[in-house]
Amino acid sequence: MNLEQLRIGHGFDAHRFADAYDPQRPLRLAAVQLPECRSLLAHSDGDLVLHALSDAVLGAAAAGDIGQLFPDSDASLAGISSAIILQAALREAAKRGLRLINLDITVIAQAPKLAPHASAMRSSLASLTGLGADRINLKATTTEGMGHLGREEGMACHAVALLGPDA
Repeated sequence: MNLEQLRIGHGFDAHRFADAYDPQRPLRLAAVQLPECRSLLAHSDGDLVLHALSDAVLGAAAAGDIGQLFPDSDASLAGISSAIILQAALREAAKRGLRLINLDITVIAQAPKLAPHASAMRSSLASLTGLGADRINLKATTTEGMGHLGREEGMACHAVALLGPDA
């Protein structure tokens, strides 16, 4: 493979926590439901890991962003599963002859602590993307109490995806 065939994309997403827990909208990250009594405000299911990852894939493929494919102005998309969004992003990459090579994802949140869920989240990402878990890095950090994330007002996520030719 020629290095010029490699594509890198970066995605970012952030969501505020809802004022009250909504059992119809549990906290879901990387398609794993966490046992937290918190909900994120979002037009979709609010899975910010899959949102950031979808944008990273679309970015590497030069295929726009999730807002273009799934606009939050479309009422029919309310509550859509972020796994559907990710699958659409992967299809867009495949249309351009690209496949995932590896992922590096960072979740930024003061709470909840994600270490107990990291293995399940990596396994879920492997299942959703078809990558081996050894090609998926998932980490979490806090802001040491600084800013809106440090005040536990919400969560954010950065994702980087490396894509190469589907050969």
